[in-house]
Amino acid sequence: MVKKVHRAFGVYGIIEKQGQLVVIKKNGGPYINRYDLPGGSLEMGESLTKAVDREIAEETGLLVKHKRQIGTTSFTYPWQYQDYVLNQHIAVFYKIEEVSGLLKEAVKQFEDQDALGAECIPLVALTDTNASPLVIKAKEYLLGRQFDDRDQVIASWQVLDNHSAVFKR
Repeated sequence: MVKKVHRAFGVYGIIEKQGQLVVIKKNGGPYINRYDLPGGSLEMGESLTKAVDREIAEETGLLVKHKRQIGTTSFTYPWQYQDYVLNQHIAVFYKIEEVSGLLKEAVKQFEDQDALGAECIPLVALTDTNASPLVIKAKEYLLGRQFDDRDQVIASWQVLDNHSAVFKR
């Protein structure tokens, strides 16, 4: 039997503020009702760097002033979605060195917007039960200051329903 794999590709920003990580409140996909990194898919013809700047602005209200790409990896896990049984999420990570603006707890909603807003969460409070694998990768990077680019296979993944949401709606 051939397993159908859904592939997602995106760019994501790691923004650290005084021992805390800027995360979004995810409102769609396999990370719904969890904390996730600001970022997402590229628009037609958009560069990686423009996409990460745009996504961070849309999802957090922050404007990126300086960033650097730190690595790429993928996360593969079971996910029942349409005809798919697995999800492979390929992610390009950027360390956001400098931003301007104010963090928005609620952001403008539009088609394909999958963030409700952003928060700063202490690193110690982010776990695999309340956050996406991208957030855990960012946490490990910030604690170790080295990016581990090995692909990760997650044996079991739970999509949280609204009653299990880690943040208040």
